[in-house]
Amino acid sequence: MEEQKVNRNYKDTVFRMVFHEKEALLSLYNAINGTSYENAADLEINTLENAIYMSMKNDVSFIFQFYLNLYEHQSTYNPNMPLRNLFYISRQLEKQVEKQSLYSTIPTRIPTPKFVVFYNGESVRPEREVQKLSDLFLQPMEEAELELKVQVFNLRPGMNKGILEACQILKEYCLYVERVRKYAKTKPIEEAVERAVEECIREGILKDFLISQRAEVTAMSIFEYNEEEELRKYREAERAYAMEKYMKEGLEKGKEQGMKQGIKQGIEQGMKQGIKQGIKQGEEQGKKLLNELNRKLLEEGRTEDLLKSTTDENYQKQLLKEYQLWEEEK
Repeated sequence: MEEQKVNRNYKDTVFRMVFHEKEALLSLYNAINGTSYENAADLEINTLENAIYMSMKNDVSFIFQFYLNLYEHQSTYNPNMPLRNLFYISRQLEKQVEKQSLYSTIPTRIPTPKFVVFYNGESVRPEREVQKLSDLFLQPMEEAELELKVQVFNLRPGMNKGILEACQILKEYCLYVERVRKYAKTKPIEEAVERAVEECIREGILKDFLISQRAEVTAMSIFEYNEEEELRKYREAERAYAMEKYMKEGLEKGKEQGMKQGIKQGIEQGMKQGIKQGIKQGEEQGKKLLNELNRKLLEEGRTEDLLKSTTDENYQKQLLKEYQLWEEEK
């Protein structure tokens, strides 16, 4: 099978440049799979030409030992990698079987896909994790009928030491990236990259690669850093906008709910106070009526009626009606 050329029609990433050679890719393959293959010539790089879909591109794709390996490096965590890889592998497999008939009664054999992401961003992530396509489904399923899993290896300092020790070029790449980030915190990115390149060459970190590709690596490192910063700023702006939006919505809903609750509580408290006041006013009015009744009875010398009214409530009401001081509600 004729080997496809590695895509150079868009600016490469430094990761892609570092692992452009088969020997470097084989070393990386061995490190993450725990193997010790030495036959780099059997490795077939098949990264698609012009493989850009919605500004998404795959770093490295190659076939080895009947596995179709898709490797991606990321400095910003992306939970959508399973979906991106689904698009990419579909186009890759379509190219693999373009000369075969899918309507044949003979099964069409395809290499087994393996998806790997090497992450070295500044966000805190686990040492290793698996991203699943099914995690993006709107309707979760116990057993998804379509699944794609991506192995994510965190290459931040202190993480996956075994892999880094097994692949020297990956270890040196990570050291170079950390050096750029370190100096970029206090210097303009152009000066930070230049100092990182000079120090790494002097210390034997990616020495031959940096010497031979210095201009392109410098330019790409600056581009990648600026792109990463823009993404970070964009996501911070997104978070700030979302927070402000939902705070406003929450404030309005809170006001509305507060008004309803306040009205309800106000009515309840008003009723309670009204009842208390009504009882008090009723008691006072009752006392006035009884005092008036007693006065009239005394004036007319009806002492016995007065005494009887103090112990007989019905008789008392009868007397109140007699003097037209009270009328029973119907």
